[in-house]
Amino acid sequence: MSGPAWHEPTLATLTGRRFSDEHWLFEPKFDGVRAVGVRDTGTPKLYSRNRKEMNDSFPELVEALTTCGRQRFVVDGEIVAFDGRNTSFAALQPRIHLTDPRRARATGMTVYYYLFDLLYLDERDTTELPLRQRKTMLRDAFEFTDPVRYTTHRNTDGERYFRQACGRGWEGVIAKRADAAYHSGRSSDWLKFKCSQGQEFVIAGFTDPQGARLGFGALLLGYYENGRLRYAGKVGTGFDESLLGSLHAQLRDGEMPSSPFTDQVREPGAHWVSPSLIGQIEFTEWTRDGRLRHPRFSGLREDKNPTEVVRETPGNEDVTENR
Repeated sequence: MSGPAWHEPTLATLTGRRFSDEHWLFEPKFDGVRAVGVRDTGTPKLYSRNRKEMNDSFPELVEALTTCGRQRFVVDGEIVAFDGRNTSFAALQPRIHLTDPRRARATGMTVYYYLFDLLYLDERDTTELPLRQRKTMLRDAFEFTDPVRYTTHRNTDGERYFRQACGRGWEGVIAKRADAAYHSGRSSDWLKFKCSQGQEFVIAGFTDPQGARLGFGALLLGYYENGRLRYAGKVGTGFDESLLGSLHAQLRDGEMPSSPFTDQVREPGAHWVSPSLIGQIEFTEWTRDGRLRHPRFSGLREDKNPTEVVRETPGNEDVTENR
């Protein structure tokens, strides 16, 4: 990295293992929007994981970064809003899609920027330094006062921290190899311990509403597998009347004559749409035939490309010292 600039973030890998290890540290898994913060002496810039600028959606975070840190830096973190004591992607929805700073502030929704990594500071690229050293430098480089917060971590005891996280209603825990460098893209040096099921899905259709319901009945969801769009089921809960109306308008604009799914989808009153929108969906489990059980819509995501949406399956990553 020749200077402070957007850097493709590290993405955690889902794992079914829970472990404790002195060579790893463990952070909260936030239910928000990933953000890379960049400053090169001027106004800081906030970028999503797919490099969309978000300054107009979160103007107070930009102002805070201007006063609480150095003149040149690149940081990695998560923008969140709270519902009670826990972060909530659904609570953040009123802010994500706004592009007028005045309207963003007028929502009254308080947002925070939790920083957890440092990629560049002053004249130095820090990505090749061990994570533990980068976090120490991060803590010393900023004055952490709201709305910018430092992401604390636990050492070694990941299993107990995971149990505590689930007991508190958190999304889960992110396990990170303490001596690893920062690498872009999906990495086994960062692992997700998830308390509940939930991930992004492509919206590729909708059904007609029934009874007094407006807009649509359910969204038809999918994910990509070897370049093909596979059907994952439908979701009909998690919408209020305003969202039903606004989302239905977007869907109608993208209608197409035939199904984009590889699988045959037998849903009465189905309408097909171009697979360009992504929804965050919470659910209890996958059924044996590859459908979502008890899904609920949390909100739209704009920080990911539809073709990147795949079915998340836990693996058995090697966490021994294979460095």
